[in-house]
Amino acid sequence: MSMPADPAPHGTIPYPGHTDQMERRPRDEMADYLGRDLLAGKRALITGGDSGIGRAVAVAFAKEGADVSIAYLDETDDADHTVSLVEAQGRRGVALPGDLADAAHCRAVVADTVTALGGIEILVNNVAYQSPVDDFAELTDEQWRRTFAVNIDSFFHVTKAALPLLTPSGAIINTASINGLRGNKSLIDYSATKGAVIALTYSLSQALSDRGIRVNCVAPGPVWTPLIPATMDAEKTASFGEQAPMGRAAEPDEIAPSYVFFAAGRLSSYYSGEVLAPIGGETLPG
Repeated sequence: MSMPADPAPHGTIPYPGHTDQMERRPRDEMADYLGRDLLAGKRALITGGDSGIGRAVAVAFAKEGADVSIAYLDETDDADHTVSLVEAQGRRGVALPGDLADAAHCRAVVADTVTALGGIEILVNNVAYQSPVDDFAELTDEQWRRTFAVNIDSFFHVTKAALPLLTPSGAIINTASINGLRGNKSLIDYSATKGAVIALTYSLSQALSDRGIRVNCVAPGPVWTPLIPATMDAEKTASFGEQAPMGRAAEPDEIAPSYVFFAAGRLSSYYSGEVLAPIGGETLPG
């Protein structure tokens, strides 16, 4: 999930959005997913893990045998439900509320995860904030700074704090977006941060290879999560995802297996610095 800005985005449900407020709830509980112990004994920290993609990833990891800590803003009902889904798989689940735009809190969620789970082998930087604007001139200094603080600064602070714990054979998975690959005229600041996430992934994969840490990225297209009706008006919400060749947005359950692939050394031991883009059939040049 994401962080608050001032002013808050104007969507069809109150920001930052709760799953039970959505007219149509997403598929984000991995109900049909069968684990194979690909992450047995691992411990994962997922930022923005309370709902949407973060929830689906948390449950998939638990089904693969991992204990999971989720960091989130204040959506306690969603976070508690995600933890219950993790615990239903016989794994430990921890929910850590707070503002990841704050560097000290980024370091705290790593420390609190270690206290609760005993360590971290997998880090998923997934938290994000967006607020569409119709005109670039409407994009305020405050929103620009907030978007960067949540969407890229938190990735730096959390990763740096977790670094000593991820060695050896750790995995870092960053969430980018199709908008970081081709831009978006109404999500200029968001797109800029997602481009930065991709460049950060490339750079860290080179910088951390000697430590045995793999760094990869998932860059989804449109995904139906609480962030959408919380930041978009009724018209945009109703048509969300229709521009994709498949004619619809993805469900979080369809995106989470990409994270399992990058987290599991059995599947992706020779992958680092890769960007996997589940974008509903769209093709990109280059």
